Amino acid sequence: MFKEKFEKNVKNTYFLQLNSKTQEFIRQKALRYGFSFQELKQLIDMSIDFGMWDEKPIYDIWHNKENRKETFAHIKNIWEELKNRPKSYKEFSNSTTYDHSRKISFIQNDKEELGLGKCPVASPKTRCCNLMTLDAVESCGFDCSYCSIQSFYNENKIGFDKNFAKKLKNLKLDPNKNYHIGTGQSSDSLLWGNKEGIMEALFEFADENPNVILELKSKSKNIKYLLENRVPKNILCTWSLNPEIIVENEEHLSASLDERIESARALADKGVLVGFHFHPIVVFEDYLFEYKKIAKRLIKTFSPKEVVLVSMGTLTFIKPVIKKLRQRSFKSKILQMPLIDASGKFSYPLETKKEMFKNLYDAFEPWHKDVYFYLCMEDHSLWKDVFGYEYSSNEEMEKDMIDSYKNCIDEVRK
Repeated sequence: MFKEKFEKNVKNTYFLQLNSKTQEFIRQKALRYGFSFQELKQLIDMSIDFGMWDEKPIYDIWHNKENRKETFAHIKNIWEELKNRPKSYKEFSNSTTYDHSRKISFIQNDKEELGLGKCPVASPKTRCCNLMTLDAVESCGFDCSYCSIQSFYNENKIGFDKNFAKKLKNLKLDPNKNYHIGTGQSSDSLLWGNKEGIMEALFEFADENPNVILELKSKSKNIKYLLENRVPKNILCTWSLNPEIIVENEEHLSASLDERIESARALADKGVLVGFHFHPIVVFEDYLFEYKKIAKRLIKTFSPKEVVLVSMGTLTFIKPVIKKLRQRSFKSKILQMPLIDASGKFSYPLETKKEMFKNLYDAFEPWHKDVYFYLCMEDHSLWKDVFGYEYSSNEEMEKDMIDSYKNCIDEVRK
């Protein structure tokens, strides 16, 4: 009777992803204490998390209490404590255990329409720049542990629209309207270079549409095509930046922090406007100091006239991504954080966000007058605390951002 009930309760959980020792341990404890379905599910989820975070397994921290509730509470308290303190990578084994032999394949998609639309994470509940996204490639060759692309595409298959250049050339835009379009939402913008003629098509599109600001967002060092060809002035090349400890442990297969900054410097030397996205900012031991170090390095490396934007944002998850991470059975501390409701998603508390954004913005004080700073998809209330001002609508932010970018482009064109 117990066996049948237990098997039924664990059927739609991650029980089978646990190793055999943990499975047997949970089975025996469920027999002894008679945990409810929800308690059993949470114990399994917490066991998955302990393993993912490279922490002690549940059987090493278990204490048999007098009753079911006290026993369950003991484990949950340990789990909550780990989530609510800054994560440490000092003894984290991920960098030596990650499998770098990931195999990817390329496929040609015969799509009816060009993949152009609104930013997929846009929401009226957060301040948004109304970025338009262009799916030049679908899925990514990098393997960042926090990336939502894993929930929308098969991450081992990279999709190319075989008629992308033709569709892009035939796209009709309002010549009296300014557009901000990014190609880094469904894949990395630079990683693939000019494979399938993508970069060539994008350059031609930028040349033919001077009212378009085309942003190529990346974690790659592949700038060969851009160095060897004339880059239209209305193309911005931007990099996501994180301290090297995050790059090594959570942004697998991507370029190092040094390589990203060096790539930006090489393109700035060529006259290409660059920008930097601190997104996601991750809380870990001494993280405020580590992000300040990057800001100081950028200030020494670039003139503010070469930099068009600095954005800030942090880890924000939807339920499908959390589920996907727990299904992967890999080492990552990315979910070792408080997951507070954030307009239907899950993220850090507002006070933590205020601290991280204000700390970084203040570190860029020499650039405040010349570079456009913004928060990406964050709560409206944070703007006033971080920047000292706020926008009344997404449309107001969009106009201010595009005007700032256009001014930078016009200066380069002189």
